[in-house]
Amino acid sequence: MVLKPARTDTPASPGHLLHQPHHDGSELYVPVRAPGLGDVIPVRLFVPHDSEGEPGATSVTLRAVHDGEPHLEAAEEEASDAAGTWWRASLQVVNPVTRYRFLLTGPAGSTAGAYTWLNATGVHHREVTDTADFRAVAHPPVADWVTDAVVYQVFPDRFGRSTAADDRALPAWAKPAAWDDAVVHQGPDTPLQFFGGDLAGIAEHLDHIIELGATVLYLTPFFPAHSNHRYDASTFDHVDPLLGGDEAFADLVREAHNRGLRVMGDLTTNHTGDSHEWFLAAQADAHAPEADYYFFEKHPAQYACWFGIPSLPKLDHSSPALRRRMYEGPTSTVAHWLRAGLDAWRIDVANMTGRHGAQDLAHDVARTMVTAARDEKADVWVLAEHGHDAGPDLQGGGWHGTMDYAGFTRPVWTWLGGAEASTRPFFGQPTASPVLSGTDVVNGMREVHAEMPWRAQAASTLHLDSHDLPRFRTATGGDGSGNISRRGREKHLVGLALQLAMPGVPSIFAGDEIGLTGVDGEHSRTPFPWHRREEWDEPTLDAYRAWIALRHQHVALRHGGLRWVHVGDDSMTFLRENADERILVHAARADHSPVTLPLQALGIESVAHLSPLLGERGAAVGASDVQLPARGPAAHIYRLAPAS
Repeated sequence: MVLKPARTDTPASPGHLLHQPHHDGSELYVPVRAPGLGDVIPVRLFVPHDSEGEPGATSVTLRAVHDGEPHLEAAEEEASDAAGTWWRASLQVVNPVTRYRFLLTGPAGSTAGAYTWLNATGVHHREVTDTADFRAVAHPPVADWVTDAVVYQVFPDRFGRSTAADDRALPAWAKPAAWDDAVVHQGPDTPLQFFGGDLAGIAEHLDHIIELGATVLYLTPFFPAHSNHRYDASTFDHVDPLLGGDEAFADLVREAHNRGLRVMGDLTTNHTGDSHEWFLAAQADAHAPEADYYFFEKHPAQYACWFGIPSLPKLDHSSPALRRRMYEGPTSTVAHWLRAGLDAWRIDVANMTGRHGAQDLAHDVARTMVTAARDEKADVWVLAEHGHDAGPDLQGGGWHGTMDYAGFTRPVWTWLGGAEASTRPFFGQPTASPVLSGTDVVNGMREVHAEMPWRAQAASTLHLDSHDLPRFRTATGGDGSGNISRRGREKHLVGLALQLAMPGVPSIFAGDEIGLTGVDGEHSRTPFPWHRREEWDEPTLDAYRAWIALRHQHVALRHGGLRWVHVGDDSMTFLRENADERILVHAARADHSPVTLPLQALGIESVAHLSPLLGERGAAVGASDVQLPARGPAAHIYRLAPAS
């Protein structure tokens, strides 16, 4: 017997969520993807029947905010089946970002009860603020290709080294290392250790990226600099000669495009290096135009810089000349490299760009940059780096999405770490990441994503790790030396399942797919062991290929909504649904109490209509329920056939 869920004011209490009403910004619920200002668009809500088969609500009201004032609009029943009722309301997009939520009423004791608000964090039987309302956005959307993408991130110094690298003279700052040398990841030599990877070396290994299933090659900075990471650029006009220069860039982009790969660049808009030509001109002459590009407290030696690091002087975006040179108009850095072949930009430290003390130009910078990028290449993607909550900067007109550390990476780490794992600190936290229940993790995800328009979430990247974090394999049980327990590998692959099955754009850091480890961000920048194939974790590589292939094969995994079905301490289960198909994902970090779901609420007639794509089959429980596999760590994915 399936019990009615207890009424609760928390977004996701443990247990079944199938009987809770649902709405999100996906096309199944908001069919008009890019409304214009003033348009009236349909918004749909699904209200499941309760566990006794009774309607979950007797009326639904849409509450939207128009020019700061709430506006109420009655919804109408659109259709009903054995699982529940679809309601439909008309939403007028009055403002560039129009917030809305739903009020449900029903008989006492029903799922809705006498008074229920539904917003982006879930169901509430009390008054709520507008913070977590759904959002309709009347700004140009990101291109369609972005939601279909899988990104592969490459740190150029560590991915592939061509023979041409042997003939290049090294600058004075570089401390050369052999490809098999241990990575220096602490101390002053960390940014100076130089392995000599180059763009031709990346081009030589594009087959690996294609065979994996990735569709976007993301390169961390390729500009000349005085470090191996190149976030301290000395110019934005050319490609670092150590990488092969402008010619090697053109060759790589051409080869990538010929193989169906798009290419994303990485630009530091918050700061330059202290060797940058702009900064040298600014220091040389306090009256030079470039002097206005920076925050000089006392010329020439005292100036604002990123985190107090003198080699990274901070840019002042109140300077019209800086804006023109960097991102405003057809002659800017942003436009130039799009013309040269880039398809997308990742903006470094976007959360700090344009912000300094009393100055806050961040949203203006974002809107201006994205407009200029779109003018140059209509289907461009501009992704912002945020290490924490990016919602307030993603309200439309600016950044298309963010690196979703707050809404995906950090929650997944806190769920899949464990007592036996090496749960490493996250972004400089003073302690290791905590281990949390599935309920806490899902609530955290929903709260972060509630502050984003749906399409910003869908255009944000999902990372298990990156060049700035310990490797996920280390967080789930690796020791940093390449050793991994069976359980650590299994938990890594559960994280992979979430990365490839949730809304957003999966972004894989080169080496994750073969099981590389790393105890911190710098240590994770390991040279790719092309010549040591025997060290690759082949089962992990096979799993990456399989999950990426599934994402490409099933439209619901790319364009479907996200509806939570069940959440427990050690398991989480959700539906990805669109008009063409429905996919059920069940992920477990450990053995857990069996999860039993009512077939009627799932919208299927028998267990035979729950077709496994990866993982184990579900088991029939009588004629009305299905029991999902209870072993963990493991992940299972099913395609649901519609009820006749």
